[in-house]
Amino acid sequence: MPLRPLDLVRGLRSLGQLRAIPGWSGSMRWTLEDKLNFAIGLVVALGSILGGFAALGGHLIVIWQPWEFVIIGGSAFGTFIIANTMKTIRDTGAAVVEAVLDRQPKSRDYLDVLGILAALMRELRAKSRAEVENHVDNPTESGIFLAFPKVLANKDLTSFICDYCRLIIIGNARTHEIEALMDEELHTVAKDKLKPYQALTAVSEALPALGIVAAVLGVIKAMGALDQSPEMLGGLIGAALVGTFAGIFISYGIVTPLGAKIKQTREKQVRVYVIVKQSLLAFMNGAMPQIAVEHGRKTIPSSERPSIDDVENEMSSGSARAAEAA
Repeated sequence: MPLRPLDLVRGLRSLGQLRAIPGWSGSMRWTLEDKLNFAIGLVVALGSILGGFAALGGHLIVIWQPWEFVIIGGSAFGTFIIANTMKTIRDTGAAVVEAVLDRQPKSRDYLDVLGILAALMRELRAKSRAEVENHVDNPTESGIFLAFPKVLANKDLTSFICDYCRLIIIGNARTHEIEALMDEELHTVAKDKLKPYQALTAVSEALPALGIVAAVLGVIKAMGALDQSPEMLGGLIGAALVGTFAGIFISYGIVTPLGAKIKQTREKQVRVYVIVKQSLLAFMNGAMPQIAVEHGRKTIPSSERPSIDDVENEMSSGSARAAEAA
């Protein structure tokens, strides 16, 4: 019986050179904790600050100074609009939702990408140029892409896959030239994906200063009431200091962690493109589809990397779904 490429991969794994991550069941889903971790962290941070302040004998009502928050939040949002294009502003809103809801690629998403790549590479090896071109020229009508709707829904990723499959079909470009082109495009993709992070980082750096602005305005108001009672004057000064507190807390307690979460989420989204790159390059260098997808699988973070068996099952089921969709 001839040795299959997948048997070779399993043999290497048994020798310890390739190791599957245990514990994956194939039904990878977002857990409730992942979706709520931002909210939980925010509640813990606010609870610790406000609870500690109350335990020290402070009155929480003193911290409620809405106009101080209007000054800080309004000026921060205004400078954010000044510094960014509308496209970046809209993308930042989408990035915030992705970060809060933890919409990072999971093992199921990686399996979909590996499955669609395996199916396309099989077509590239077995079918004529015209038959394969139908898949990459019209992915919305392709049985392969329709079998993996989550990949098809990602228009940028679909275009990335189709563009380089088309270059493989043409057959004139050398592997190192394709790799250099992929690296350049990945650099551009990563730069675009991280624009919301950079925009929020700039805002977080400005917030402490904007808090001081709000505090100074509060002090100016207090200076106009020097003829009032000490109790009233103390309340005005306390209200002014809330501006400094709010600017620092919003910066380091909310916006900066949110920016870090956005960066983590977007970097994982870019990782999917790297999987495509490594798999297609291995295929162009002569690897069979089963081995080529292993090159891509190895670029997945170890904590989320599906096992070889999961990938094999996905390749089999993906081929069956593609045949049905066709």
